[in-house]
Amino acid sequence: MIWREIIREFIPSSPLVRHLGIEVRALEPDRAELATTGDVVHRGAIATLIDTAAMAAAWAYDEEAPEGATGSTVSMTVEYLEAARGGDLLATGTPARRGRSLCFCDVEVTEPPGGRLVAKGMVVYRFAG
Repeated sequence: MIWREIIREFIPSSPLVRHLGIEVRALEPDRAELATTGDVVHRGAIATLIDTAAMAAAWAYDEEAPEGATGSTVSMTVEYLEAARGGDLLATGTPARRGRSLCFCDVEVTEPPGGRLVAKGMVVYRFAG
C-alpha cells in the first residue's frame, strides 16, 4: 500500500478528527486539503486542523510504505492571523522538505469563499517503521 492510501483511510477513522468535523477535501502527491464543517472555529480546533493537514501532506506521496509504518508530530508552530468568524475552514498542507525520517510541512488555513487567511502553521513530522 502506498503512503497516500494509508493516510486517506486513517483520517476518517480518527475519533478526534471525526468529532471536530474535519474531512479530507483533496489528497494529491505533496498536497493535502482538509476542511472543518459547520462552525468549528475554536483555536484548538484550528491547531488540530493544521496538525492533521500537515500529517496528511507528509504522507501524501506515491511510494511504497514499509510494513507497519507509523509517524508522529515532532513540533508545531501556529500563527493565528485573524479570528475565524464561523463556517467552514480549509487547511492546505504542503511539504517544504521531505527526508527519510522527517518531513517539514507548511499549512495555511483559510475561510472560503474568498480564501481569507486566518492561520498559518509549520509542522515537523517524523516517520517510523
